[in-house]
Amino acid sequence: MNIKTIMIALLIILIGGFCLFRTNKGGNNMVEANQNHKVLVAYFSRAGEQYGVGNVKEGNTAVIAKMIAQKTGGDLYEIKPVKDEYPNTYRELTAYSKAEQQRNARPEIVGHVANFDQYDTVFLGYPIWWGDKPMPVYTFLESYNFKGKTLIPFATHEGSGLVGTENLNKTGAHVLKGFGIYGHTAQNNKAEADKFVTEKLKELGY
Repeated sequence: MNIKTIMIALLIILIGGFCLFRTNKGGNNMVEANQNHKVLVAYFSRAGEQYGVGNVKEGNTAVIAKMIAQKTGGDLYEIKPVKDEYPNTYRELTAYSKAEQQRNARPEIVGHVANFDQYDTVFLGYPIWWGDKPMPVYTFLESYNFKGKTLIPFATHEGSGLVGTENLNKTGAHVLKGFGIYGHTAQNNKAEADKFVTEKLKELGY
């Protein structure tokens, strides 16, 4: 083997090693970023009589919120009204929620997210009521500063999808495309719901 051939071989080895170093470095940075990423999963959900699923002990949105928290390592925060007057029967609940929307209510909510500033990403979950978010969710959104955070909406519904409720740009957050899932899937087919949530989180980089 002559010197020219040896030099070419060494050059190829050096280039290959440099490329491998760059690839590993990028991968490590991604891992470190994920490890330092703080996630909050805030959600509003209702038990009782729900359309398409009957009486349930745990609300549809709560089921999905807990899946997201488990898969992302996020902290859970349930948005609950201080004065909970929501009826347990579906027909009465829809009438009550419609009246809240019409008067643009901001029900006081229980508790406060400790160290809210530490969270980089907030998943925000809710059922669709009369084509909108339940009014306690508005109270939550107006109670914190979302500037600089990533906000990801998700909703349970029975055919409406997110219907524009994902338009959260007024919060000042970086809003990513959220997702909706059927309430009856969340409640009655948890394996399918789990697969759906896993796929959506993968699309979002989790």
